[in-house]
Amino acid sequence: MNILQINSSARSQGAESTRIADAIVTKLVDGRNDVSVTRRDLASDPHPVLDEAALGALFTPADQRTPEQAARVALDDALIAQVQAADIVVIGAPTYNFGVTVQLKSWFDAIARAGVTFKYGPTGPVGLLTGKKVYVALSRGGLHKDSPTDTQLMHLDMFLKFVGLGEDVQYVFSEGHGMGAEMVAKAQASANDQIAAIAA
Repeated sequence: MNILQINSSARSQGAESTRIADAIVTKLVDGRNDVSVTRRDLASDPHPVLDEAALGALFTPADQRTPEQAARVALDDALIAQVQAADIVVIGAPTYNFGVTVQLKSWFDAIARAGVTFKYGPTGPVGLLTGKKVYVALSRGGLHKDSPTDTQLMHLDMFLKFVGLGEDVQYVFSEGHGMGAEMVAKAQASANDQIAAIAA
Protein backbone atom coordinates (compact mmCIF):
# COMPACT_ATOMS: atom_id res chain seq x y z
CA MET A 1 0.00 0.00 0.00
CA ASN A 2 1.35 3.41 -1.00
CA ILE A 3 0.43 6.50 1.03
CA LEU A 4 1.09 10.01 -0.27
CA GLN A 5 1.01 12.75 2.37
CA ILE A 6 0.81 16.37 1.25
CA ASN A 7 1.42 19.04 3.91
CA SER A 8 0.25 22.41 2.64
CA SER A 9 0.70 24.73 5.61
CA ALA A 10 3.04 27.68 5.11
CA ARG A 11 4.81 26.40 8.24
CA SER A 12 6.95 23.27 8.26
CA GLN A 13 6.77 23.06 12.05
CA GLY A 14 3.87 23.44 14.44
CA ALA A 15 0.97 23.36 11.98
CA GLU A 16 -2.19 21.70 13.29
CA SER A 17 -3.12 20.43 9.82
CA THR A 18 0.25 18.66 9.61
CA ARG A 19 -0.19 17.21 13.11
CA ILE A 20 -3.52 15.75 12.07
CA ALA A 21 -2.18 14.46 8.75
CA ASP A 22 0.75 12.82 10.57
CA ALA A 23 -1.65 11.20 13.03
CA ILE A 24 -3.84 9.87 10.22
CA VAL A 25 -0.83 8.32 8.50
CA THR A 26 0.35 6.82 11.80
CA LYS A 27 -3.08 5.26 12.30
CA LEU A 28 -3.07 3.82 8.78
CA VAL A 29 0.48 2.45 9.07
CA ASP A 30 0.18 1.04 12.60
CA GLY A 31 0.79 -2.70 12.70
CA ARG A 32 1.41 -3.03 8.97
CA ASN A 33 4.66 -3.80 7.20
CA ASP A 34 3.40 -3.46 3.63
CA VAL A 35 3.12 0.34 3.60
CA SER A 36 5.27 2.88 1.81
CA VAL A 37 4.84 6.54 2.78
CA THR A 38 5.87 9.48 0.60
CA ARG A 39 5.67 12.93 2.20
CA ARG A 40 5.81 16.29 0.45
CA ASP A 41 6.10 19.38 2.64
CA LEU A 42 5.03 22.26 0.42
CA ALA A 43 6.50 24.79 2.86
CA SER A 44 10.07 23.53 2.76
CA ASP A 45 9.74 22.16 -0.77
CA PRO A 46 7.22 24.43 -2.53
CA HIS A 47 6.00 23.80 -6.04
CA PRO A 48 6.28 26.78 -8.41
CA VAL A 49 3.10 28.69 -9.11
CA LEU A 50 1.34 28.41 -12.45
CA ASP A 51 2.60 31.48 -14.33
CA GLU A 52 2.94 32.53 -17.97
CA ALA A 53 6.15 30.58 -18.49
CA ALA A 54 4.62 27.41 -17.06
CA LEU A 55 1.51 27.77 -19.23
CA GLY A 56 3.70 28.29 -22.27
CA ALA A 57 5.61 25.12 -21.48
CA LEU A 58 2.47 23.06 -20.90
CA PHE A 59 0.86 24.19 -24.16
CA THR A 60 3.99 23.60 -26.23
CA PRO A 61 4.18 20.12 -27.83
CA ALA A 62 6.67 17.96 -25.94
CA ASP A 63 9.01 17.59 -28.92
CA GLN A 64 9.15 21.36 -29.37
CA ARG A 65 9.87 22.44 -25.80
CA THR A 66 13.05 24.20 -24.85
CA PRO A 67 15.17 22.55 -22.15
CA GLU A 68 13.78 25.09 -19.67
CA GLN A 69 10.20 24.29 -20.68
CA ALA A 70 10.82 20.55 -20.47
CA ALA A 71 12.28 20.96 -16.99
CA ARG A 72 9.25 22.96 -15.85
CA VAL A 73 6.76 20.39 -17.15
CA ALA A 74 8.82 17.63 -15.54
CA LEU A 75 8.17 19.20 -12.12
CA ASP A 76 4.43 18.77 -12.63
CA ASP A 77 4.91 15.30 -14.11
CA ALA A 78 6.66 14.19 -10.93
CA LEU A 79 3.75 15.28 -8.73
CA ILE A 80 1.23 13.61 -11.02
CA ALA A 81 3.24 10.37 -10.91
CA GLN A 82 3.20 10.46 -7.09
CA VAL A 83 -0.58 10.72 -7.01
CA GLN A 84 -1.02 8.04 -9.66
CA ALA A 85 1.15 5.65 -7.64
CA ALA A 86 -0.70 6.29 -4.36
CA ASP A 87 -3.41 4.07 -2.95
CA ILE A 88 -4.18 6.60 -0.22
CA VAL A 89 -3.70 10.38 -0.30
CA VAL A 90 -3.56 12.37 2.96
CA ILE A 91 -3.73 16.15 2.64
CA GLY A 92 -3.02 18.60 5.43
CA ALA A 93 -5.11 21.65 4.51
CA PRO A 94 -5.25 24.64 6.84
CA THR A 95 -7.76 27.39 6.10
CA TYR A 96 -6.17 30.69 5.13
CA ASN A 97 -8.60 33.56 4.57
CA PHE A 98 -11.51 31.20 3.85
CA GLY A 99 -9.61 29.16 1.27
CA VAL A 100 -6.77 26.77 0.63
CA THR A 101 -3.17 27.90 0.93
CA VAL A 102 -1.21 29.09 -2.10
CA GLN A 103 0.99 26.05 -1.52
CA LEU A 104 -1.94 23.66 -1.94
CA LYS A 105 -3.36 25.63 -4.87
CA SER A 106 -0.02 25.26 -6.67
CA TRP A 107 -0.14 21.51 -6.04
CA PHE A 108 -3.69 21.40 -7.40
CA ASP A 109 -2.62 23.32 -10.50
CA ALA A 110 0.25 20.91 -11.03
CA ILE A 111 -1.78 17.71 -10.84
CA ALA A 112 -4.73 18.94 -12.94
CA ARG A 113 -3.64 17.85 -16.43
CA ALA A 114 -6.14 17.45 -19.25
CA GLY A 115 -5.99 13.96 -20.73
CA VAL A 116 -3.92 12.69 -17.81
CA THR A 117 -5.79 13.33 -14.56
CA PHE A 118 -9.09 14.50 -16.08
CA LYS A 119 -10.84 14.65 -19.43
CA TYR A 120 -14.03 16.14 -20.80
CA GLY A 121 -16.81 13.82 -21.88
CA PRO A 122 -20.28 14.45 -23.34
CA THR A 123 -21.67 15.44 -19.94
CA GLY A 124 -18.67 17.33 -18.57
CA PRO A 125 -15.38 16.59 -16.80
CA VAL A 126 -14.37 13.05 -15.89
CA GLY A 127 -11.70 12.51 -13.23
CA LEU A 128 -9.03 9.92 -14.00
CA LEU A 129 -7.33 9.57 -10.59
CA THR A 130 -9.87 7.03 -9.42
CA GLY A 131 -9.76 4.13 -6.97
CA LYS A 132 -8.00 5.99 -4.17
CA LYS A 133 -8.95 6.78 -0.58
CA VAL A 134 -8.41 10.39 0.44
CA TYR A 135 -8.17 11.92 3.91
CA VAL A 136 -8.11 15.70 4.34
CA ALA A 137 -6.97 17.27 7.63
CA LEU A 138 -8.66 20.65 8.00
CA SER A 139 -7.50 23.18 10.61
CA ARG A 140 -9.22 26.52 11.11
CA GLY A 141 -8.86 29.54 13.33
CA GLY A 142 -12.64 30.02 13.45
CA LEU A 143 -15.73 27.83 13.27
CA HIS A 144 -16.80 27.22 9.67
CA LYS A 145 -17.97 23.61 9.40
CA ASP A 146 -21.56 23.34 8.09
CA SER A 147 -21.81 27.10 7.61
CA PRO A 148 -21.85 29.42 4.55
CA THR A 149 -18.32 30.58 5.42
CA ASP A 150 -16.85 27.15 4.66
CA THR A 151 -15.88 28.03 1.10
CA GLN A 152 -12.67 26.02 1.50
CA LEU A 153 -14.53 22.73 1.85
CA MET A 154 -16.53 23.49 -1.30
CA HIS A 155 -13.29 24.14 -3.21
CA LEU A 156 -11.64 20.99 -1.92
CA ASP A 157 -14.65 18.80 -2.63
CA MET A 158 -15.10 20.20 -6.14
CA PHE A 159 -11.43 19.85 -7.10
CA LEU A 160 -11.03 16.33 -5.71
CA LYS A 161 -14.08 15.20 -7.67
CA PHE A 162 -12.80 16.98 -10.79
CA VAL A 163 -9.63 14.85 -10.92
CA GLY A 164 -11.26 11.64 -9.70
CA LEU A 165 -10.08 11.77 -6.08
CA GLY A 166 -13.54 12.52 -4.74
CA GLU A 167 -14.94 8.99 -4.74
CA ASP A 168 -13.96 8.21 -1.14
CA VAL A 169 -12.98 11.24 0.92
CA GLN A 170 -12.94 11.62 4.69
CA TYR A 171 -12.48 15.06 6.25
CA VAL A 172 -11.04 15.50 9.74
CA PHE A 173 -11.81 18.89 11.30
CA SER A 174 -9.97 20.89 13.95
CA GLU A 175 -11.62 24.28 14.40
CA GLY A 176 -11.43 27.28 16.70
CA HIS A 177 -7.66 27.65 16.98
CA GLY A 178 -7.92 31.41 17.08
CA MET A 179 -10.49 31.41 19.86
CA GLY A 180 -8.41 30.73 22.95
CA ALA A 181 -6.68 27.86 24.72
CA GLU A 182 -9.89 26.09 25.76
CA MET A 183 -11.15 25.99 22.17
CA VAL A 184 -7.77 24.75 20.95
CA ALA A 185 -7.87 21.89 23.43
CA LYS A 186 -11.42 20.99 22.36
CA ALA A 187 -10.47 21.17 18.68
CA GLN A 188 -7.48 18.90 19.10
CA ALA A 189 -9.46 16.43 21.20
CA SER A 190 -12.20 16.36 18.58
CA ALA A 191 -9.68 15.78 15.80
CA ASN A 192 -8.07 12.97 17.80
CA ASP A 193 -11.48 11.33 18.25
CA GLN A 194 -12.14 11.55 14.51
CA ILE A 195 -8.77 9.96 13.78
CA ALA A 196 -9.37 7.19 16.30
CA ALA A 197 -12.57 6.31 14.45
CA ILE A 198 -10.73 5.79 11.16
CA ALA A 199 -10.75 2.16 10.08
CA ALA A 200 -7.12 1.36 9.37
